[in-house]
Amino acid sequence: MGTGLNPRKTRGALRTWSGVSMQLLLVLLSTWVTLWLVGKAWSVVWPVVIALLLTTLTWPPARFLRKHKWPPALAATVVTLLFLVVAIGTIVGIAAPVGAKSGELADQVVAGIAELRDWAAGPPFNITDDQANQYINTGVDKLQASVGSIATATLSGVGSVFNGLVNTILALFLMFFFLKDGPRFLPWLSRQLPGRLATDVPEVASRSWNALGSFVRSQALVGLLDAVLIGIGLAVLGVDLALPLAVLTFVTAFVPIVGALFAGFVAVVITFVTNGWTDALIVLIIIIVVQQLEGNVFQPMVQSRGLGLHAGVVLLAVTLGSSLYGIVGALLAVPVAAMIAVLWIYLREQLTDTPPPAQPASDSASEPSPGPGPATASDAAPGTVLGSGTTPGSGTTPGSGTTPGSGTTPGEMPAQPTQA
Repeated sequence: MGTGLNPRKTRGALRTWSGVSMQLLLVLLSTWVTLWLVGKAWSVVWPVVIALLLTTLTWPPARFLRKHKWPPALAATVVTLLFLVVAIGTIVGIAAPVGAKSGELADQVVAGIAELRDWAAGPPFNITDDQANQYINTGVDKLQASVGSIATATLSGVGSVFNGLVNTILALFLMFFFLKDGPRFLPWLSRQLPGRLATDVPEVASRSWNALGSFVRSQALVGLLDAVLIGIGLAVLGVDLALPLAVLTFVTAFVPIVGALFAGFVAVVITFVTNGWTDALIVLIIIIVVQQLEGNVFQPMVQSRGLGLHAGVVLLAVTLGSSLYGIVGALLAVPVAAMIAVLWIYLREQLTDTPPPAQPASDSASEPSPGPGPATASDAAPGTVLGSGTTPGSGTTPGSGTTPGSGTTPGEMPAQPTQA
């Protein structure tokens, strides 16, 4: 006959599981409410996020100037202006060589189109000029039929560009204020919060800031690796604009997915125009290999080392963020995962029982060595007094200046041994 379930244990297990389930539901509900509020205030949150990312890049020189007795406002102003100069210089450095070769590139584009038509006219396609013109006319008719949707998309794109410009300007102003008043934020926050929150919240915020800085530095290192590898490939193939294309690859590495696609597309098109389709195909293969190495090897390894996250966690976070929120999700997935890890580690530290402090060396040295039992008068060595502070077996009084083991005090006769 089988053994039945214990009713008391069953009720206890169900009661425990119901409590855990209720607490989990409350946590999920609070998380959903937080995300809903962030979504409603996204027009304000997004510039703050951009400003924080930019501040992590510009804070080291600002900190250097502040350590050398520069006023905070002057240091923030100088660093902000230098950042603008570097950003504008990078854009000019990419656009100027392309503009200088625009005429040559236009001629090569025309020649490339003619070469493409000649290639399509041969086997296996055998497309004649009449068929090519017919395809072109069909495409033009479809474009004319969809003028309304194109105009709507254009206006939407212009609105997105305008919003992006406004967000960039707002982020630059916020970056200036973060550089100027950032070190005063945590003390101010500590004064506003009650009880333990005055300690816990600033500590978590400080650790999260360090994690965000590690993310930006690791992303810059990954972008540098991409730029170097792709730049070497372009230089070996003899592409004229290899250096500007490498710089473009580094800059766009900070924008997940779209940045890599845009830089790769530009590199392939320019290589096709200048060097022909064979080199363009080689460049495409190089970019695909480098991007695969970045997404599956470089980025998980570098960011896991800098953020203290496993490479698999980084890869899964980027995949989940991009699938849920697109480009923005891919950009913020890793720092959000790092901040969650920071919060979890801090909670574990606060909820873990701390071991008792170790005894100081001086205290342990003054205590008697463990023995079989407490010392008594019968156990004492001849000529010694219990509690005199002597070392067992030495028979000397501290500071007497006698030779250890003599058992005498200066001016006294040796003690007579006790008769059994």
